[in-house]
Amino acid sequence: MKSFRYMAPLVVGAMISLAGCSSSEDTEEKAALANMGAQQMYERAKENMETGNFTAAANTLSALDSRYPFGPLSHQVQLDLIYSYYKSGKIDETIATIDRFIRLNPNHSDVDYAFYMRGLVNMEADSNLFQELMNIDRADRDPAKSRQAFDDFRRLIQQYPDSKYAADARKRMIFIKNRLARYEIAIARFYMRREAFVAAANRGRYVIEHYPDSDQVQHALEIMVSSYEQLGLDELRDNAMKTLKLNYPNSEYIG
Repeated sequence: MKSFRYMAPLVVGAMISLAGCSSSEDTEEKAALANMGAQQMYERAKENMETGNFTAAANTLSALDSRYPFGPLSHQVQLDLIYSYYKSGKIDETIATIDRFIRLNPNHSDVDYAFYMRGLVNMEADSNLFQELMNIDRADRDPAKSRQAFDDFRRLIQQYPDSKYAADARKRMIFIKNRLARYEIAIARFYMRREAFVAAANRGRYVIEHYPDSDQVQHALEIMVSSYEQLGLDELRDNAMKTLKLNYPNSEYIG
């Protein structure tokens, strides 16, 4: 399946003045599609995809999918619709189309692509463009979508280890692990500020147990050392300190 990689333009500005024109164009487009056959509609959608007009492509593909749900082009139409919805920023529609494709075509040769796109959409849904542009760290934001993306990529790798998308999925899983670990550390630090040291230590230990290859292990150990110190749990503190010294000898917690 051909993969399109065009970047949709970022449009900034008032659109009110174009509303009437847009409505007229939509009506004309619907009228034109009504007189087209399946192949013509598909060719129209592909032209829109190739020129980066993914919203128009999605509208055409959606109409085509509704009109010919079991036609010879149905599988490719659904796959292109997934990509067009994704490029249009329509998260809910993308996920719904992916889930329908997987449910109806569990043995299709491109079902690995569907799983990959599901992970990609969920991963990007967790990010916030404004926060990224302003360089705001919101590690404490609920990472539910990241967890879902991790599960999507893991399922892809487990079921289709030889997929051409598997290598990129593995890289994304590493990134997500770090994201999830940062969330746990952010919550642990919140507990530290509230002097809820048992809860803070538990969060640190959770990172060690579940994300041992993440970039947050040093922070987790430091939180455990500090928490156990406050709780008077000398043996647990010493064990955490020993691990910290062994792996992160330059930590400021080592005195």
